[in-house]
Amino acid sequence: MKKYIAECLGTMILVIFWCWVAVRTGVDIVATALAFWLVIVALAYAIGPISGCHVNPAVSLWVWLSWGMKTKDFWYYVLAQFIWGILWAAILGFLLWWYSILGSNSLDWVFGNVWVGLLAEIILTFVFVYAVLGVTSKEEFSPVAWLVIWGALILVHLLWLWLTWTSVNPARSFWPALFEWRESLKIVWIFIIAPLIWWWLAALAFNFLNKESKKRRFWH
Repeated sequence: MKKYIAECLGTMILVIFWCWVAVRTGVDIVATALAFWLVIVALAYAIGPISGCHVNPAVSLWVWLSWGMKTKDFWYYVLAQFIWGILWAAILGFLLWWYSILGSNSLDWVFGNVWVGLLAEIILTFVFVYAVLGVTSKEEFSPVAWLVIWGALILVHLLWLWLTWTSVNPARSFWPALFEWRESLKIVWIFIIAPLIWWWLAALAFNFLNKESKKRRFWH
């Protein structure tokens, strides 16, 4: 039970703090990228030893497909991250009720082009996933694993934040869109499907190209 509660709290902190910084700074690219990085760093140390610090349904999906967790745990993790996240998005909505946006993803900068938005999410998800899989594949990489993973997070935000407000995490995208409503909810499927599919496909590609590599947990 502790690990499910940890995932719930972790998702809460991620959604509230990342979106809060994005909204308050007018989605300043550097500030928002650093906020995401700092939140993940804090969560990795705070709840990593308890739950593995997935805070992302796509991460849990990969761990499950890699035989890193039981099916029951996988569904409970997703419930903790996804379903229970509505409470935390409601809190965010209350705190930022005077804003017209709550940090949800957008296609405004790609002129509403769904395919460009989908392509952007596919590329950045694939890059991030490959970095994670590569640095956690061998024990000798452990001392620098945290640096590579968090550096990859900053990189994908710096490069792509201005296009779609970066997702890579279905739970991070869904709840702000739900409370913001309007156009955000109509396009949120892009930011749910793309990370889930590409975490899986990137894992398959990596495992095919590195058959000798040992599959490991995300933060372990």
